[in-house]
Amino acid sequence: MFLHRWLRIPYALNVRHVHKPRKPRATVLFIHGIGNSGDAWSEVIEKLPHDVGVIAIDLLGFGDSPKPGWAVYSAKVQARSVLATYFKLRITSPVIIVGHSLGSLVAIEIAKRYPLIVKSLILCSPPLYDTAEVKKRFDVRPDSLLRQLYSSAYERPDEFVKLSSVAMKYNLINKSFNVTSDNVASYMATLQTMIINQTSLHDAQAIKVPTTIIHGTLDPVVITKNLKLVVRTNPHVALTSVLAGHEVRGLFVGAVVRAVQQHLPPKKKRDINGK
Repeated sequence: MFLHRWLRIPYALNVRHVHKPRKPRATVLFIHGIGNSGDAWSEVIEKLPHDVGVIAIDLLGFGDSPKPGWAVYSAKVQARSVLATYFKLRITSPVIIVGHSLGSLVAIEIAKRYPLIVKSLILCSPPLYDTAEVKKRFDVRPDSLLRQLYSSAYERPDEFVKLSSVAMKYNLINKSFNVTSDNVASYMATLQTMIINQTSLHDAQAIKVPTTIIHGTLDPVVITKNLKLVVRTNPHVALTSVLAGHEVRGLFVGAVVRAVQQHLPPKKKRDINGK
């Protein structure tokens, strides 16, 4: 604890899935959404080519990664832990980062702070909100309404745990989603620092690497207008829509697989000696 809390040495994260081919065409780093773990990407990983390296991590505060009660679960802290894990795994080349929801915000932060390790980004259901202060007493902008909803959840963690258990029971969310009374504190801390109070919308407009945003047309928590703003202001970003909700399931899985394939470099042709 001394090393991490006082010396600010980042935690290395739990690696949920790892596949290291002898000569990988590229390596894909998967970052899950809030309340999930690296297992959220299992369906996508199963459909990827075998010559592609795969790493799926558990973010700080989730899955089997450390959950320090004193930590500030900010995008910066999460990005530093991802970087520490990158070096611990001895990855020697830039990676394609695929992030879902919260994970897409972490991916943006990594591209902002550590661009040399990022080959490209695939952002799935990124909750990009305009956090500019509004002077009106009643603000009915979608950004503001959603942030108010999240703030209400933040103030009532016990009720949120109950609602989450119902959603899990009826298979309304990803199977890897798991919020209980034991881990709700890290969930709420992350909700407050990374989603309610974020700079990701502005940061996304400054991304310098090839980026694909995948948006479910039935997604209730992603604001399409903000995604289109990013695409309009940043020539490195493209937007793909799929008939799906917020979670990476159903048709969304195929859309992610196709996006990864589009970001992969072409296979090297063998010479006449078969080398």
